[in-house]
Amino acid sequence: MAREMLGIDIGGSGIKGAPVDLSDGAFTRARFRLDTPRPARPKPVAKVLAEIVDHFGWDGPVGVTYPGVVIDGVAMSAANVSKHWLGVDAAHLFAEATGREVTVLNDADAAGVAEMRLGTGRDRRGTVVLLTLGTGIGSALFTDGVLVPNTEFGHIQIDGMDAELRASAKARTEEGLGWRRWAKRLSVYMAHLEALISPSLIIVGGGVSRKSEHFLPLIEGVRAEVVPARLVNNAGIVGAAMAADAAHPAEKAAPAARRVRASGRTGGPQREPGAAEAAR
Repeated sequence: MAREMLGIDIGGSGIKGAPVDLSDGAFTRARFRLDTPRPARPKPVAKVLAEIVDHFGWDGPVGVTYPGVVIDGVAMSAANVSKHWLGVDAAHLFAEATGREVTVLNDADAAGVAEMRLGTGRDRRGTVVLLTLGTGIGSALFTDGVLVPNTEFGHIQIDGMDAELRASAKARTEEGLGWRRWAKRLSVYMAHLEALISPSLIIVGGGVSRKSEHFLPLIEGVRAEVVPARLVNNAGIVGAAMAADAAHPAEKAAPAARRVRASGRTGGPQREPGAAEAAR
């Protein structure tokens, strides 16, 4: 029987989750999404997580992404969420709210783990970076397939300001930029990043990667191969599920005793398109 884990991805506008078949990344039940609370403070977000866990009747470990630096389950940055997150033990908070063992990791790192195992980065050696273009710019760095966590390359300073303030998908929308003008900003950002880490492959993720044909061909002045993510917005959920599996390799996702313990380490279900389908 295929092994499953529940992954939940905390985003700027929505919090979404699904049970994931770890053999291929497919969702075994339809993805469930709720709006991100406003303001997105810790306790209201934890309450939404509990609703998602209860929606699936999930009794096993859970993987959860957080949009910022996470060290030993603790939120260490809050660039695009409430400052009330700083110093919060998110793994413990979520475990208390859900009654499940919870593994928390950076959202871009989760997407990168999924993409490297099941997507465009599969079997790629050398230095690979995944960039998630959304409310900000998330990043996940890999060297020979090994994750270097919490890189936060969206905050690289270019012309005196965070790169994500000019080159994120949010900036494109809010400033009404056409694809060409936005691609020019992305080109400057990617060239700057390339000068620092010399990647052989840059993977572009986030929801906007579904429209990669509009802007990736316009990227200029970048030596590295630049490609769209295959898993698009499913990657965070899939990577979160993988992280929970890595933290609890002996656990089964079948109904288990309800318990509360935080982990700070980085009827027949109907299959919904997940990593495997998105990669086609």
